[in-house]
Amino acid sequence: MIREHVAAVLPLLQAAPGNTPLVVLDGAVPSGQMPPYTLVYFADNDPEDRSLEDEQSRYVLWIYCHNVGGNADAARKVATRARAALLGVVPTVPGRSCWPIRREDGDPPERDESTGTLVMDQVDVYRLESVPAA
Repeated sequence: MIREHVAAVLPLLQAAPGNTPLVVLDGAVPSGQMPPYTLVYFADNDPEDRSLEDEQSRYVLWIYCHNVGGNADAARKVATRARAALLGVVPTVPGRSCWPIRREDGDPPERDESTGTLVMDQVDVYRLESVPAA
């Protein structure tokens, strides 16, 4: 079920408002990638051993957006674009009824100079919930 929900979220981020396309990376940053970009991780409440009757339950997908820029202002700008693309949007997931995407948590930009170049990473966590379509 995670694939279907991820497939609904990634295009929303890729279509984020702005003068240039938002670079959206799903789970990994390629070598040499320069900011700005949004690195996205997904997690869900769907354990592999879920029984068939649990198929009728509410599904929750957490969307972890690492909004990366060359400085704090740039990281905030990336985060603002990601927020505009996700917050309050009701995505389409085949066979599911979705609620609007909500912001769950977040952190201010943090410095990272581990590669020798300063980047700032602002993390925002969003939640998408769905139930089987009626």
